[in-house]
Amino acid sequence: MTKRLFNILLFSSFRSFHSHPKSSTFFFSTSSHDSTNTLQLFQDSSSPPATCLIEEYSFLRNSLVNSSSHYEVDSSTHSSSNQVVFMSNAIRNSSDGFGSETQKFFRQFRGRLSEKLVIQVMGHVQNPELCVKFFLWAGRQIGYAHTPPVYDALLDVMGCGSDDRVRDKLFREIRNDDKELLRDLLNFMIQKCCRNGLWNMALEELGRLKDLGYKASRTTYNALVRVFLEADKLDTAFLVHKEMSSFGFGKDGYTLSCFAYSLCKAGRCRDALTLIEKEEFVPDTVFYNRMISGLCEASHFEEAMGILDRMRSNSCIPNVVTYRTLLSGCLRKGQLGRCKRILSMMIPEGCYPNREMFNSLVHAYCKSGDYSYAYKLSKKMLKCGRQPGYLFYNILIGSICGNEDLPSLDVLELAEKAYAEMLDSGVVLNKVNVSNFARCLCGAGKFDKAFRIICEMMSKGFIPDDSTYSKVIGFLCGASKVEKAFLLFEEMKRNNIVPSVYTYTILIDSFCKAGLIQQARKWFDEMLRDGCTPNVVTYTALIHAYLKARKVLDANKLFEMMLLEGCKPNVVTYTALIDGHCKAGQIEQACQIYARMRGDIETSDMDMYFKLDDNNFEGPNVITYGALVDGLCKANRVKQARELLDTMSAHGCAPNQIVYDALIDGFCKAGKLEDAQEVFAKMSENGYSPNLYTYSSLIDCLFRDKRLDLVLKVLSKMLENSCAPNVVIYTEMIDGLCKVGRTDEAYKLMLKMEEKGCYPNVVTYTAMIDGFGKSGKIEQCLELLRDMCAKGCAPNFITYRVLINHCCSVGLLDEAHRLLDEMKHTYWPRHMSSHRKIIEGFSQEFIASIGLLDELSENESVPVDSLYRVLIDNFTRAGKLEVALNLLEEISSSPYPAVSNKYVYASLIESLSLASRVDKAFELYAIMISKNVVPELSTFVHLIKGLVRVDKWQEALELSDSICQMNIQWIYEEKQV
Repeated sequence: MTKRLFNILLFSSFRSFHSHPKSSTFFFSTSSHDSTNTLQLFQDSSSPPATCLIEEYSFLRNSLVNSSSHYEVDSSTHSSSNQVVFMSNAIRNSSDGFGSETQKFFRQFRGRLSEKLVIQVMGHVQNPELCVKFFLWAGRQIGYAHTPPVYDALLDVMGCGSDDRVRDKLFREIRNDDKELLRDLLNFMIQKCCRNGLWNMALEELGRLKDLGYKASRTTYNALVRVFLEADKLDTAFLVHKEMSSFGFGKDGYTLSCFAYSLCKAGRCRDALTLIEKEEFVPDTVFYNRMISGLCEASHFEEAMGILDRMRSNSCIPNVVTYRTLLSGCLRKGQLGRCKRILSMMIPEGCYPNREMFNSLVHAYCKSGDYSYAYKLSKKMLKCGRQPGYLFYNILIGSICGNEDLPSLDVLELAEKAYAEMLDSGVVLNKVNVSNFARCLCGAGKFDKAFRIICEMMSKGFIPDDSTYSKVIGFLCGASKVEKAFLLFEEMKRNNIVPSVYTYTILIDSFCKAGLIQQARKWFDEMLRDGCTPNVVTYTALIHAYLKARKVLDANKLFEMMLLEGCKPNVVTYTALIDGHCKAGQIEQACQIYARMRGDIETSDMDMYFKLDDNNFEGPNVITYGALVDGLCKANRVKQARELLDTMSAHGCAPNQIVYDALIDGFCKAGKLEDAQEVFAKMSENGYSPNLYTYSSLIDCLFRDKRLDLVLKVLSKMLENSCAPNVVIYTEMIDGLCKVGRTDEAYKLMLKMEEKGCYPNVVTYTAMIDGFGKSGKIEQCLELLRDMCAKGCAPNFITYRVLINHCCSVGLLDEAHRLLDEMKHTYWPRHMSSHRKIIEGFSQEFIASIGLLDELSENESVPVDSLYRVLIDNFTRAGKLEVALNLLEEISSSPYPAVSNKYVYASLIESLSLASRVDKAFELYAIMISKNVVPELSTFVHLIKGLVRVDKWQEALELSDSICQMNIQWIYEEKQV
């Protein structure tokens, strides 16, 4: 054996004699003088009485007394330490190298020899030759015998700086003195190599042992077998086993269990059982547990369960270790089904998994997506007398809510149940899981609960940060719950949490998209005030919103500010500028911005947008092209949009689905079905399948062209492509059928869509009601209104307007009046922004057909006066002047803008004059003038006729003369109602 390997062996485990308390000499001062002085340092005449100190610091008494006793020096220990030093010095300083004189001197210590003393002396001497001589002398003394720790200490000393020649010399010296002692020492050395896993060195020393004519002991052979098994050298272990058997040595129980474990781990369970029978060994529970562990590692779970059955048949009761071994083995290999089976076996037998095992199980089942069973584990824990804790609940809720995709409602319900139980047990969620849980609740529409959870966690010490709030605010905004997002943002500021630019940008962008630009601008100004610098996304969102609201001047000012602050616009900003100008009706400006992005023109009216790095801005991307194509199509410039499609392809920018859909929709709305079909074919060639939006555009166009035969073909194509119609397409078809007078087919289609699980919305019902109304089927209209309310679909302003118009057209004025009252009590839009939100979903053609298109202006008033105008006019024509006047008074006294249509006043004045109610007619005329409504000549004629009708000729002549003296140039207009 080389010196290097010998040193590795000898120093691997027992190297620290000098640092060990047993091998160090402690010196304590026991001088009474020192003790007195120390005591005097703590005496003070002003100190409180001892009884008071005892009462106040009684909790320290025991610990101080115990600690002080710890430092009392035991005289026997002190004597032993002095003895070790004395003996060590005697050995080192002997002139005869521990010869006869020294040995004669050491006779006085013979009766005191012990394992501890010998080890300490060799540790102090540290000279291999002297230590060997002392070792041999000690071994010859009556009443003392060397023990394994003493052998270990000697081997450590022999490795200290000696070369191979010195070591061989020492071995010879030991052999010459006592051959059996050298045998024992070499056996111990082999065992030590095995304990340290050095099987190669163990083989070398086994060879030395045999060369010297010795035979390894049973313990040595068992150690050799174990080290080879641990090194996965099963064949070598078998060879050693064969050799030891030839010497008549049998394996001990532990070695045999290691052998069985290794065989099972190698998938050789039958060989393990054969070995047990051959050795005539009766396994116990621990032995079987080792076999089960090996089989689980080899993924031989059926055989492991077979060992479990074998245990029972041999009256060997499985214990908690047995089941935990099976459970952890199956869990480690992902055998979750078997884990359920094992749990169902062990718990009834009173063998319970520990808390860590339960936590591992819930993690594994959550990872596999079996959240239901993971939740059930909490009940099993309670049954086992273990309360689910912090880790359990955070693993379960975190796994359910930590994915990017939102959980299903039933899975989220499990998280809610777990959260309620967690709260009752006083456990809290960590910060990440609070955010994710709240995000998922928001995604399920449970906004109040999400907010409550944040508050509950805050009451338990959770401190939400900007990230927590921003996630929930972002989800609220994404779900169009801007009001709740606003409240949460205010709560965030009340908790003194400074919003980041990310949080502000989410709110500004969402409120801009909802049309609430004023509030968005307020937050933008708040950012600047509080030193939070807006980024390019913030500026882009607000600029885009201003342009869509046709507030171009405000948008330009903000863009100038952006440039002054050094915030460089990107391609998204320029795309927003193009889209915003398109939506503001400024298509030429949008085209100029696009041209500048392409670098096609040097100067234009849009130079203000390109002041920074003229030659270093990004070119248009597919979204830019999509915005411009959509804008051109909506401006009815479909030919130019088609050319742009070819341009983007030529510049290496492949059109996407959105671009194709926008162009198809543009051609369809322009009535160019052939061009739409051409783009449709090109889209299919490029690998894009038509979607619901594509089919919707085609169906709408075909209905307008009255090509019902092609509508059915398109519908069939949709179904072939597994593209089920949605509520928008069904509504278009229902509206189209109604427009061609096929209301029965339209109604059947509406019933069919419900059968298919696609429920009509308010737009669908309104279109159907309008179809019935135009066919004179007023009863069906009213029945449909009741039906939609019963099914939870609330009628809106458009629905009521359509119904009132149709009721008036057939003379059902009382019913129309009742509907007006019902609308006032249930739905009455207060702002133009909410009114515009209502008409979303209705086609422009439909809105125009009921007379609403021209009423949607820039003012903030709601065009409800048109309903009153219709009713007043119809009641006037029917001669029900009192009702008409009451309606006029009602709208005039309401908080909404009063009716100011001159034709309504003229109609009422005419009717009042014909009814000989001239005083009321003149009163109405005065109101008309006060509202700055200029009357027509016909109004004066009706007033004069009314005066004549009641024989007030003088007043009639005066009025006529006054009109002639006014010298008014009358302009005749076509009457509008």
